[in-house]
Amino acid sequence: MPDAIREPATIPSPPPATVPSPPATAPPARTRPRSPYVRLFATPGALAFTLGNLIARLPMGMFSVSAVIMIAGARGSYALAGAVTATGLAATAVVAPWTARLVDRYGQARIAVPATTVAVCGSLALLLCVHYGAPDWTLFAAYAATATTPNTGGMSRARWAHLLKGDPAALHTANSFEQAADELCYMLGPVLAAFLCGALFPEAGTLTGAVLLLTGVLVFAAQRSTQPPAQGRTTGKSPLHARGMPVLLASFLATGAVFGSMEVVTIAFADEGGHQAAAGGVLALQAAGSCVAGLVFGAVRPGGPAARRHPVCVAAMTVLMGLPLLAAALTGSLLVLACALLVAGMATAPTMVTGMTLVQSRTPEGQLNEGMTLAVTGLLGGIACGSAAGGSAVERLGPTAGYAVPVIASACALALALAGYVRGRRP
Repeated sequence: MPDAIREPATIPSPPPATVPSPPATAPPARTRPRSPYVRLFATPGALAFTLGNLIARLPMGMFSVSAVIMIAGARGSYALAGAVTATGLAATAVVAPWTARLVDRYGQARIAVPATTVAVCGSLALLLCVHYGAPDWTLFAAYAATATTPNTGGMSRARWAHLLKGDPAALHTANSFEQAADELCYMLGPVLAAFLCGALFPEAGTLTGAVLLLTGVLVFAAQRSTQPPAQGRTTGKSPLHARGMPVLLASFLATGAVFGSMEVVTIAFADEGGHQAAAGGVLALQAAGSCVAGLVFGAVRPGGPAARRHPVCVAAMTVLMGLPLLAAALTGSLLVLACALLVAGMATAPTMVTGMTLVQSRTPEGQLNEGMTLAVTGLLGGIACGSAAGGSAVERLGPTAGYAVPVIASACALALALAGYVRGRRP
């Protein structure tokens, strides 16, 4: 065969290079999700303003108890002491919304500090008037000056709403924490006040409360990076006229009546059984149940809109408020009643958290402090009405039958919550 067409020699190809296989790596370790509260306080500045707010909020549960002990001990009249504290409550109901409106308009730090200073001066004036035997009318005037105390819980919720805008799950956790903090402060405040007034001197509770309030507000106001911006003068109407707000605030009024009547009736029930000294501890169990329930409620993701959850929470509160009535009527045991109050308190925090969430959503832009202060004012008014109704029921029917008052009040709150839900669904 000619060389021109001879097949070329086959050149053996080199063996393929061996590529080393990558070493086997262990699967990445699964990291546990952080608690919602850990994520919440990872927000820059959140821990600092919360600490100041808790210091300022603790005296809220101290002042009335301290005033009653101080005035009754010096003047020998619980009637005078009750009238003075009732006057302060009425003044707060009038002044607090105006203070909150100024906070929205000019900023928290600019208003909260001078308003707190006036309130602290009122507390110290009351202390001096009692100590030096001033006329009775001076006690009313001095305690009325404490009405300028800013709503520190509302200001804290307003900061969370500003920092967590667009994150409803985190805002739900924040509102739950704030409600648990409210319960904790109102649980510890009266105990601390009674201890200070008894162990030191009658004016110790008022003096300590004034120092804590001013210190806490100063620390809180110093955290300028987290406060909502001042809104200036708004042209809109009061949040009281916002859609759905009147019936919601009426629901807060009825809920406050539950708290006020339960406190008076429980004290009377314990006194009738010869255990008056244990009444504070029994009521503290109710607050403890609400505190724990609030923290648990904040750790779970809520289902459905708040407007639909609110009647459900109020319905649960209405059912559980029947437990103290059953415990008192069927057993007459203070221990069983304490357990019933612990369970009944667990429905309080979810109701309040959901209600405050609705207040935040329905309050017009730039008026959040005023809107939440109106809700707190409704609660205070309800507490006063509930205390009067509970006291009247105890006088006429006895302490056991008096436990029907919080049941009736919670049923009224449920009717109002259902009415608000139905009206809210209308176009």
